[in-house]
Amino acid sequence: MLLDILAGGDIRDILISLLLSLPIIMLALSLHETAHGYVAWKCGDNTAHNLGRLTLNPLKHLDPVGFICMLVFGFGWAKPVPINTRNFRNPKRGMALSALAGPLANGILGAISAALFGLFQAWSIYLAYTVDNVFIVNCVSIATEFFMMSALYNFLFMAFNLIPIPPFDGSRIALIFLPPKAYFGIMRYEREIMFGLLITLMVLSNFGFSPFSWIAEELTLLIRTPVFNGAWSIFAEMLTAQLLPG
Repeated sequence: MLLDILAGGDIRDILISLLLSLPIIMLALSLHETAHGYVAWKCGDNTAHNLGRLTLNPLKHLDPVGFICMLVFGFGWAKPVPINTRNFRNPKRGMALSALAGPLANGILGAISAALFGLFQAWSIYLAYTVDNVFIVNCVSIATEFFMMSALYNFLFMAFNLIPIPPFDGSRIALIFLPPKAYFGIMRYEREIMFGLLITLMVLSNFGFSPFSWIAEELTLLIRTPVFNGAWSIFAEMLTAQLLPG
């Protein structure tokens, strides 16, 4: 993501995007891990709860390398919430639900952000025609960019973690569908798979292509577009009424 921003070249836009990215990424990563721990707690495992990981405090969750990767490349990770499957009443089900909770939380936040992106984008266009106060127009424009970036980052993190291979959340969800022998056979190569995937994604990013960026952009547009169209139809009527004489 930051590589895309830097490619634009405008220093002011780069600084604004960087400042907006920091709280967005910290919230996305913290929400993801908190959701894991909360659902695990509800399913019978209180490990994360006892370690104080059921919090949105980013200092409890951030992994420095994963944070930098998220900021620069658009994919990354946080410090995993510890889960003890032996505490689950139903280990297979508890593990799958806990794993699903993180990407689902990011998906929900991404959807809300995309809807707000559409709403604020329509509002910013309306203000550009009706308000002379540059400060207000700029504030709404920055809010528009904030919600756009929040949608993209959260959808990116959701898609990245749904990869159905270890160590990603998608592999834990796949456990409920695979026989234990096959699942744990794959898990033996978790570190090698992780390393190979990260190298592949970094190479693709250098060539200007990221499958996760594409997914995030498509999901953002899918939600943003109808919200923008609906909001703009209202603002357009208001604008027409103001501009018409009498």
